[in-house]
Amino acid sequence: MLTKRFLDILLFLPLSVVLLPLFLIIYFSVILIDGTPVFFKQQRLGLNGQIFEIIKFRTMNQLQVDDNFLSDTQRITKLGRFLRSTSLDELPNLWLIFTGKMSFVGPRPLLVKYGERYSSFQMRRHEVLPGLTGWAQINGRNSSSWDQRFQLDVWYVDNRNILLDIKILFKTVVVVLSRKNVNQGEEVTMPEFLGNKDTTHNKDKT
Repeated sequence: MLTKRFLDILLFLPLSVVLLPLFLIIYFSVILIDGTPVFFKQQRLGLNGQIFEIIKFRTMNQLQVDDNFLSDTQRITKLGRFLRSTSLDELPNLWLIFTGKMSFVGPRPLLVKYGERYSSFQMRRHEVLPGLTGWAQINGRNSSSWDQRFQLDVWYVDNRNILLDIKILFKTVVVVLSRKNVNQGEEVTMPEFLGNKDTTHNKDKT
């Protein structure tokens, strides 16, 4: 969608200038407080299921016991918790918007291994570019169940337009500033998606 790409670039240009000082402050804060590496990189599924690499500010340490990483809740740093609650850990992903691998608005990019666990209905979330924020993020953020998130993502795919994107961007600011629904209970990350036990939307069911 040309107008969507135009909106992405239109937003990226001023934001990249305005947010550069904040980016540098966070960059050096991570180094001084938590050390290196500064960035967290991970492969995710993007448009049409293509694999790409996201990049965020690192929010967790590498603590292990008997060669096994501790839980995310145990490994998240104080600075990392702040960065996550304010979504400032996402700032490096602005570069992916500029390069066209992500959009400001779209379904959040998920782990590559989840792809083989999707129903055909859930796979439809990849008919558009993944986004920094999306319809699911302003309607529950991380407090929603996987089924709810997928339904919201596919709803966005079927109803997307430039005015809806603008609405989502404005509501995202409100959600982030309120810091509501950042986590599910005491967990700092979403639980792993293991596939759909509820096959209501599973078009591959025989």
